Amino acid sequence: MQDIIKKIEKYKLLGRSGSRFPTGLKWETVKKTKAEKKYIICNASEGEPGTLKDGFILRTSPEKVIEGIRIALETIDNSSAFIYLKNDYYREFGGKLKTLSQGLPITLFEKKGGYLAGEETVICEAIEGKALEPRIKPPFPAEAGLWGYPTLVNNVETFYAIAQIDQGSYRNERFYSISGDTAKPGVYELPEDWTLKEVLEQTGNLPDFDFFVQAGGGAVGEILLPKELNKKIEGMATIIIFDKKKTDLNILMRKWISFFLRENCDKCTPCREGALRIEELLNEKNLNQVIWQDLFFVLENTSFCPLGKSMALPFSSLIKKLIVK
Repeated sequence: MQDIIKKIEKYKLLGRSGSRFPTGLKWETVKKTKAEKKYIICNASEGEPGTLKDGFILRTSPEKVIEGIRIALETIDNSSAFIYLKNDYYREFGGKLKTLSQGLPITLFEKKGGYLAGEETVICEAIEGKALEPRIKPPFPAEAGLWGYPTLVNNVETFYAIAQIDQGSYRNERFYSISGDTAKPGVYELPEDWTLKEVLEQTGNLPDFDFFVQAGGGAVGEILLPKELNKKIEGMATIIIFDKKKTDLNILMRKWISFFLRENCDKCTPCREGALRIEELLNEKNLNQVIWQDLFFVLENTSFCPLGKSMALPFSSLIKKLIVK
């Protein structure tokens, strides 16, 4: 096998978890960090609402995911691997993955907890049997992850893409999850550099009614208007379509805040109290922009982990574009 890291860097592959971190750099860091043992984790926790791609890949192409993990095992000396699956994926795909993993040092691990348990440092805590709370970074898992050893954490789609790169079949595509008020929901593999409008047109999902979308995740994604669709999607390739006439914006925001209240770990004050304060403002129907902007600033700049930092975006974009204007 030729140097897979050079191949990954040639294609400028970015991680498909939503963080978009350069995959080649992460692999190079784990490979070069000196340690007597190293770990590889395939993250199949997929907890973002509206995101369906990892389940789709595990259902249709599990052999490519295992091949991507096998390449990592061969590239990183003294390594063994875990596949970290959310509960229903463990039940649906566990048997097939065990069969495909035979002969390889791969262990399946059933995810404990909710959305936050898919964050890379929380995954390390979960596998080590500790409380499901994020760690301070740095050090990053690539330097000190599972039990303090260098740990490569990539998600299902990233390992799928690495198998394609190694086989020479990679076409700079990614998987888009489309749902909401549309007749053709589903998971589509399309060019990575396409705009949101191109993706919706190609899949027959560009509405002929007044609409808006949430892009980048079903909880943390940004609200975009039809005139804003001529750009690439950032973060998670998740698109949810909303019929503007049918959507109650207050109910939609309540749905988001219920998610954040349920899924935060209560470790840091800004995230815990910020979510409660948002709920209070929604209950009071309080749209005082000074209060909301202060709240968004605190969440984005002082929260401990990505969950709290990303909480402001759906609310700030919806209020700005659809309520205050």
